[in-house]
Amino acid sequence: MKITFLGAARTVTGSCYVLECEHARFAIDCGMHQGNRVIEARNWDENGMYRPEALDFILLTHAHIDHSGLLPRLAAKGFKGRVHTTAPTRDLLTIMLEDSARIQETDAQWRSTKKLRAGDPPVEPLYTVEQAQKVLKQLKIEEYNAAFEPAPGIRVVFNDAGHILGSAFIELWIKEGEEETKLVFSGDLGRPNQLLVRNPETVEHADFLFLESTYGSRNHKNEAQSRQELAEAIAYSYERGEKVIIPAFAVERTQELLYSFYLLRKEGKLPEDLPVYVDSPLAIKATEIFRRHWDYYDHETKQRVKSGENPLEMPNLRFSLSVEESRAINSSQGPAIVIAGSGMANAGRIKHHLRHNIWKPGASIVFVGFQAEGTPGRRIVDGAQTIRILGEELSVKAKVFTIGGFSGHAGQSQILDWLSHFRNPDVQVYLIHGEHSGQKVLAELIREKFKFTVHIPDYLDECLLEKGGRFELTARPSLAAPRIDWEYLLEETTDKLDQVRERVEFIQRMGLSNQVEIRGNLLDINARFTSILSELMFEQKRKGDKA
Repeated sequence: MKITFLGAARTVTGSCYVLECEHARFAIDCGMHQGNRVIEARNWDENGMYRPEALDFILLTHAHIDHSGLLPRLAAKGFKGRVHTTAPTRDLLTIMLEDSARIQETDAQWRSTKKLRAGDPPVEPLYTVEQAQKVLKQLKIEEYNAAFEPAPGIRVVFNDAGHILGSAFIELWIKEGEEETKLVFSGDLGRPNQLLVRNPETVEHADFLFLESTYGSRNHKNEAQSRQELAEAIAYSYERGEKVIIPAFAVERTQELLYSFYLLRKEGKLPEDLPVYVDSPLAIKATEIFRRHWDYYDHETKQRVKSGENPLEMPNLRFSLSVEESRAINSSQGPAIVIAGSGMANAGRIKHHLRHNIWKPGASIVFVGFQAEGTPGRRIVDGAQTIRILGEELSVKAKVFTIGGFSGHAGQSQILDWLSHFRNPDVQVYLIHGEHSGQKVLAELIREKFKFTVHIPDYLDECLLEKGGRFELTARPSLAAPRIDWEYLLEETTDKLDQVRERVEFIQRMGLSNQVEIRGNLLDINARFTSILSELMFEQKRKGDKA
């Protein structure tokens, strides 16, 4: 039996693990790679690793795009099998995949316009709305704690992972010959005592465990403390007449924030005249799905609903569906709370709200989720003095709050608590879905506390899985991290600058309008160089590198 790590290996996006055994070739998740351009290029599968036409089925842990976002592309490229998942995940995918497809189409159209003007061929979207809608027909609903067999010799059970509504961790039994092997894929494990969703279930045995490690190196603050910090952010900007800007994922994070505002209002910590805007069509639709699946809520929230309370509603709550309504928020005067996507501030309407507010000393920027390396959110959290948003270099003057207690992921101690339920000492643990620095910390803690064998696979690693402790890895470093020829890039840049310098006399003889246009282009290039240098100096200072 072999596993290939096609994503979320030493990083947190693109979750996909392909297993090949005696009876089938199948995948656990097929998430979209998100981050910088190099990482996002993996979505196009230039290395031909997915081979979707050879996949028999897919087991999907939950609806977040970093776990589900490549479903339409795989289906369009030849995947014909079933996608097994839970009912809430199915309903969330109906809105999330279509939203993702619209983003792909819009981005491709914008880039195609630039290409065509330059005489180049147009750009194709990663997938289309039609393809996103078509793959929904391949979904098959499975219940929690009920075994099913997607192929001969393979038995599967979905368990509540407590991450978002409908999220699951997977128990998987694979029989080859007379031997049966048990694998467990944690998916994204939720933290205990979240609002809305139930606590993660536990499991006691596995031969191989594939464990998420998003917060492998740190813990979260408790829920009450996090809500108090949220109240402090609100008070800070309310007193100064400015806005609280919250980048938040549309699914789970937005709904938990609404629940938190509901509780703050009951506690008298949310001003009655302070509007709360949800500026995300996707989050608005997701909230309706959450309301519809209230039977998946935790016990306390179910009791609230049964008694006639709705923790996802407030008198001062405003939903902004249209672009015009979104623009009106930034035109309005006075304090407000604005929740908008995306959660890492790298796409969507949140970029416009940041552009209008991040330079204001009285505003607040509140981060309530993990910020991956390479994203604008991560740079702001790390203390950047300036940030480039929508082509403009902006000074960061707003007060930045980072509130980890709202994360949908288990913190370090909570991961270890979940792991403590395993009873077999010979389990082999593979850390996935985390940044390498945090994974190394978690790996040492697991070895020290439980004496388990721990591995940290990299992108595109292939591993033979055998009981008894044998570990055989086939690494592909050249594909995982292609070499960047900096010397060539810098020589090319210098060469082009020299060519322009050689033509200065000719430029000076051109018409004034042409000279002004060329001057503007060079000023734009200089601004980009200034931004690159600013980022390099910031990173050197942050990491203590004096070079």
